Amino acid sequence: PWLGLNSLCRPDWPKTQKSTCSFILSDDYRSWEIQKCELCKPEQVYHPPAVKFGNSTTFQDDYVPQEIKPRQSFKPCPVVKCSTIPFNGDTSHRLDYAPYQLEVKFARPKEVYKPTDQPFEDLTTHRNDFQETAKICRPSYTRVTQNAQFKGSTEFRESFQPWEIPPPEVKKVPEYVPPTGSMQLNSTSHLDYVPYQASRVVAIRPVSHRTKNSIPFQGKSTMKEDFPAWESCRQGLIKHQQQIPNPSGKFDGLSTFRSHFVPHELIPTESCKPLKAALKSSVPLDDVTMYSIEYTPKKQEICPASYPSPPGYIFENTNSQGHKFFRKIIPTVKAF
Repeated sequence: PWLGLNSLCRPDWPKTQKSTCSFILSDDYRSWEIQKCELCKPEQVYHPPAVKFGNSTTFQDDYVPQEIKPRQSFKPCPVVKCSTIPFNGDTSHRLDYAPYQLEVKFARPKEVYKPTDQPFEDLTTHRNDFQETAKICRPSYTRVTQNAQFKGSTEFRESFQPWEIPPPEVKKVPEYVPPTGSMQLNSTSHLDYVPYQASRVVAIRPVSHRTKNSIPFQGKSTMKEDFPAWESCRQGLIKHQQQIPNPSGKFDGLSTFRSHFVPHELIPTESCKPLKAALKSSVPLDDVTMYSIEYTPKKQEICPASYPSPPGYIFENTNSQGHKFFRKIIPTVKAF
């Protein structure tokens, strides 16, 4: 019904239909008198018992108080047992170790060096395959001065010629003309929505009737009467009685280590390091080495640059710096 009422009170309807809306609300929706329902529950008045609760609880039947006993300590006794027998100096290593004689170390015979019969050529794969000198493909170096101006045309200068750019057009802004007449400050909300004085809705909740109990609270329970508070005290520390009596006399300065220790003479370990003495031999030096046996002297070639016109080369040209370039003569091979 409220949806239909809202649809009737639309703001675009005329004022005559809005007045009929209030009459429809007062005729169809009237407040009813609410009657209180009678309770079907029988009325019971609580009477606290006057006799003390005589039955015991499960905790009182099962729990038997026992005296707290300290636990037995399994820690060994810290008393030091002193031996009266003097130390004889025998250990498990001295009794069980049996010395063995070492075997003679096998010496491998040294191989006799045998020099090769062929002489050393002193040539590599690169020297055998590449005997021609590479030609220089670098262009001739022409020095450019710093203040020299470039004279000539480039691809950029030929392709991109300068042309005139027209200035951009300025858009004219129209002049502001204020509107004539006065401004109306009436909005749709001010014209169509007329304020109404709404009445407060009465709550339909029933009135609660609370019964006041005049009996004071006793503050007693079964727990407080059967389990009174006990006085608890903290258990003291369990200290063992001292078994070793404290010495009564003065310390004479002799300890157990000094009374039982037998000093032995130190035997220094034999050093296996060889002596730093120079080996002297009466045999004269034979002056024979591997270099003197295997090296075969070769003929020293004269550098071709020392000749004014080196043999086996043809003069080609001279560069700007005065360097002469020669080309090696390649022997021609006759065809069969």
